This record gives sequence, structure tokens and C-alpha cells, in this order.
Amino acid sequence: MIIGGLIGYFAPEVVSPISGWVTPLLGIIMFGMGLTLQPVDFALILKRPLPVLIGVVAQYVIMPLLAVLIVWVLNLPPEIAVGVILVGCSPGGTSSNVVSYLARGDVALSVTMTSVSTVLAPFFTPLLTLWLAGEMMDVSAGAMTWSIVQVVLIPVVAGLVVRLLLPSIVKVIEPILPWASVIAISMIVAIVVSGSREQLASAGLVVLVAVILHNTLGYLLGYLTGKATRQPETASRTMAVEVGMQNSGLAASLATQYMTPLAALPAAVFSVWHNLSGAVVAMVFRSVDNRSAQRGTLTRHAE
Repeated sequence: MIIGGLIGYFAPEVVSPISGWVTPLLGIIMFGMGLTLQPVDFALILKRPLPVLIGVVAQYVIMPLLAVLIVWVLNLPPEIAVGVILVGCSPGGTSSNVVSYLARGDVALSVTMTSVSTVLAPFFTPLLTLWLAGEMMDVSAGAMTWSIVQVVLIPVVAGLVVRLLLPSIVKVIEPILPWASVIAISMIVAIVVSGSREQLASAGLVVLVAVILHNTLGYLLGYLTGKATRQPETASRTMAVEVGMQNSGLAASLATQYMTPLAALPAAVFSVWHNLSGAVVAMVFRSVDNRSAQRGTLTRHAE
């Protein structure tokens, strides 16, 4: 993803032939996500509705409100502000499941939360964006809703159906799906950066600060939400990851299609940053577990 950003900035002529590919690339990512899903992932809604409900509500409350707060505190220009808010109103990121696994969180809950927030995106993402950013820029909520259905919901459902009908083929290609998603999101980053490279020099630092604050506070408040609602440690970790990581590819696609190249920049930066920070968060949680295990071993030896 970092390489994609560098190519977009330093060699925009390489990216220009694929400048219109953002939406199809996102469709590929979401189809890949659908291929990894199974009906059992949605069954968790019935088995454990409370943590799923808490997590999804936190997703669509914490991140949008954090975005508005950051926009206000940093006094961001309208185009960047709308981009930050759009990221905040997006569903959970597709790589959050991997990070939740690495963080020793509740992976089943992570998959279900991502799936549910994605299914709800055609309703919540345009509505929240219109409500929170409508005064800064014209927001075509109706058109955005249909775009999300086309580029997110339909590919996810199609992937799920293909997995049910052709499980043996999906099993063969499943190991390469994460790499395909990484390549696709890297291409999206390159396209967005190439389209806003002139503004990047002047606005890049403030966008990076906004993204880091948004992502970090999302992790923190997501984790605290789990603790405050008395969820197990594994579920609290998952909520931290799910709330903090966003489907920035969707935000980039919508900003590119309905807003301006500069409005897509926060999503591009978020795409790179939240994967780096997600690895750090996972490492921190694993470190906590290792230290707890060491203390337990020392206590047993002392006895």
C-alpha cells in the first residue's frame, strides 16, 4: 500500500490509464470478502446478539462522532473534512478480521461485526454522511446508497453464493484472496494519491494527523466500549479493532465518484495507516498476554 502511494505521487503517468478503476477494484475486494463468508458467520447474530449489537452500534456512533470532533479541533478545510467524515461513516475494514486474529481477539465476532456493518452500509453510510457533512458539501445520499449496493452488497452476496455453490474451487483460491485484496487496495491508494498529488504537499501533514487521531481514538474507545459493557477481553479486543479499522476503500470510491479528489485523500491515507497501526495493536495485545503468562509461571514457581 505504501508502494502504491509512492507510485501515485512520483509516477502519476503510470496510474493515469487506470484512473477510473477505483469502483471496480473495490467490487473485487468485496467479492473476495464474500468468498470468505459462510452462513454460520451470520448465525452468531442469533447466538450472541448482544456483543454484535454493541459492536455495530459503536462502529456507527463512535467513528462518525470522532470524525466530526477531529474536523472541529483541527479546523480542517471543507474538502478534507468531508473526506474524514466519510471515512468515519464507513463500515468495518475488510482486514480487521486478520488483525483481530493476530490480537487474539474473538475472530467469529469480528467476522460477524464486519459482515453486519457492511450489510447496513447502504443505509447508514450515506445517511450519516449527509447529516454530518451535508452543510460542507453537496452529498448525494440517494446515489451513494445505490453505489454501495452495487459495489459492496451485490459483490459480497455474489461471493457468498459462489462459495456455497463451488466450495472446492473457493478452497483452492482462498489462500490468495488476502493478497488480491492488498493489490487492489494498493491500486486504489495509487489512483487517489495521483489525483490529489498537488494538494498532498500542502495538506498531507494535516490529513495524516487527522487519520492517526481518528484511528487511534477509535481503537481506544472501541476497547473501552467492550469493557464498559462487560464483554470478555477477547470481545473487547475485537471491538477495538472493528471500531478503529474502517472500509477506507469504500470511502475512497464514494469520494472519488461523488466528491473531489482531495476528499478521497483521507481515505487513501487511512488505508495505509490502519493496516500499519493494526499490526502494532495486535503486537501490544499479544505482548500483554505474554507478560501475563510469564507472571503466572513465576507465581506457580514461587508457590
